[in-house]
Amino acid sequence: MDSPAPLPPETEADLLQRAQAGDESAFGTLMQAHHAYAFRLVQAIVRHEQDSADICQDIWVTVWQKLGTFRGGAKFTTWLHPIATRKALDHLRKRRRWCDRFLPFSREDAVADETDRPDEAGDERREHLHRVLNALPPLHRTVLALREVQGLSYYEIARATGIPTGTVMSRLYHARRLLAKKLKEKP
Repeated sequence: MDSPAPLPPETEADLLQRAQAGDESAFGTLMQAHHAYAFRLVQAIVRHEQDSADICQDIWVTVWQKLGTFRGGAKFTTWLHPIATRKALDHLRKRRRWCDRFLPFSREDAVADETDRPDEAGDERREHLHRVLNALPPLHRTVLALREVQGLSYYEIARATGIPTGTVMSRLYHARRLLAKKLKEKP
């Protein structure tokens, strides 16, 4: 599904105002215009397409409920970004708790099993990269995705994740080192 062309600022402002007044059609247009952005952001963090789609549904319900708090001092995507990031991180936390509680093996064993499987798609390097990214701790994977995939500044990442800028820098440094180390290992 191709994402629609970005809305002109004056059109977006009008749609936001109408949506805040309860116009569901205006909200639908906003959602269509920004859905691909939210989905890419969530998928970069969660690394699972179906989970990303489910999380996006939850994001848009939250956006609808909290739209009245948007004051228009920043771009809509700037306001949307932390909501999407937090929902994705919450999902990872819940999934980790569920895995730790109900699965009889450790998460590390599951990742090791995945790396031992032969690559059936034929693109070993890409598959290896995906496995390595998925094996990164969620908080490291998140800052790495926000910086490298979304192109956010340290300050923007700090706002989106609710952690200090120094912590963002530290996690990003460690994520890059861990990624480089794991990529050197044989697939």
